[in-house]
Amino acid sequence: MASMKDISEVCGVSIATVSKALNDHADIGEATKRHIREVAQQLGYSPNAAAKALKTRRSYNLGILFVDKANNGLTHEHFSLVLDHFKRVAESRGYDITFISSGHESYESYLKHATYRGFDGVLIACVDYTEPQVQELAKGKIPIVSVDYAFDGHSAVFSNDEQGMRDLLKYCYDMGHRRIAYVYGERSSVTEKRLNAFKSTAAELGLKIPERYLTRAEYRKTDLSRERTLQLLSLPQPPTCIFYPDDFAALGGIDAISTMGLKIPDDISVVGYDGIRWTRHLTPHLTTLRQNAEKIGEVAAEKLIDAIEHPKETKPEHIVVDGHVYIGGSVKRI
Repeated sequence: MASMKDISEVCGVSIATVSKALNDHADIGEATKRHIREVAQQLGYSPNAAAKALKTRRSYNLGILFVDKANNGLTHEHFSLVLDHFKRVAESRGYDITFISSGHESYESYLKHATYRGFDGVLIACVDYTEPQVQELAKGKIPIVSVDYAFDGHSAVFSNDEQGMRDLLKYCYDMGHRRIAYVYGERSSVTEKRLNAFKSTAAELGLKIPERYLTRAEYRKTDLSRERTLQLLSLPQPPTCIFYPDDFAALGGIDAISTMGLKIPDDISVVGYDGIRWTRHLTPHLTTLRQNAEKIGEVAAEKLIDAIEHPKETKPEHIVVDGHVYIGGSVKRI
């Protein structure tokens, strides 16, 4: 395996210059850096991880705290896309990733696991953010970035749920719908944002939303959304359009509608949320809010690594990532 000495001999520079170029020091010109890196790649140079860790006092390993109590795991397409793009950026900047667990007796808590593993930073996503172990981790000294929740003193990346819900409701209003129901998810900060935006936008549009049109079902629970849909369609004056907490939950509603012998969108319109890809294989395609999961993951990785590598220059930020309405064929113009 090539060494920095080999690179220095080929390039005609000192070992110190090679080291500075490979570590992106500002006192080395870009042309020199580029040349040294090209030679390093040609020679197959790879820095020793242990030596690099000793020198930089970093493990180049990032922890991911992802606790999905609904047991959907990485089959949840939205979060799998967030984590996949987080991983891509992390790896491009020389970091590995490891999932955090509190189940092993050696760790006892998320913070102890993160400390034991020597993580340089941690991404927190899809958890109960108020849970004591999560709060303990956020209050520790390890840099963190969270998704859809803000901890004091740390950066967070949010999907623009308020604007997303406003755009969806306005689209359905423009399609002529005035009786619109919302099957919303279980209590969480995301649910509260979406529900509040739904209510405030309805008020702006002059829509009256009866309480019986607002009903709760857990995210990704098709059996519950099916039950809620049957209840809504059994009302004396049923809605003409039903919003669901997410695209997967919408499947339960679609099944209930089919069971009642109704057709989408001729008899009833339906709307999802997330914009996961397989909904485009439904007939008709599901109208939904396409979240930009890829950008959320990328921004989260960049902010976390910046906080690790440039702690003094990197200030905590709340970054909001916009989505857009994906217009399928599940909303009828009336």
